[in-house]
Amino acid sequence: MQQREFIQPTRGQGLYEITREIRAFVAGCAHPQGLLTLFVRHTSCSLLIQENADPDVQSDLSAFFARLVPPTTHPDMAYLRHTYEGPDDMPAHIKAAMMPVSLSIPVSGGEMVLGTWQGIYLFEHRDAPHQRRIFAHLTG
Repeated sequence: MQQREFIQPTRGQGLYEITREIRAFVAGCAHPQGLLTLFVRHTSCSLLIQENADPDVQSDLSAFFARLVPPTTHPDMAYLRHTYEGPDDMPAHIKAAMMPVSLSIPVSGGEMVLGTWQGIYLFEHRDAPHQRRIFAHLTG
């Protein structure tokens, strides 16, 4: 078993690829086979496996979720009560409730079993910069 916590700084809403850092962690582990679990320790961001070849995918995902769950200043969101942390806070919690906060990735031959175009992303749902904590646990 290997464990490590990663700190991912964000500059506001968007997808931040963390594949390289996670890949380096897995490569340095003693277990060539196993299961990697990633868990983000926050309630207003998510983890995703998504295409990493075309940056338009990340832009489109961000735009879609911004439209699906707009800030509390939007008239459609006037019913929300948790607003004292800003107009992006409750929508960030809603987005995090809709998307995964943990991922399970098989490891074989000392490498994550990801598809050719798959990357691992932290999806920040808040407007302000944050230091996000992602816990990695590899069992072999």
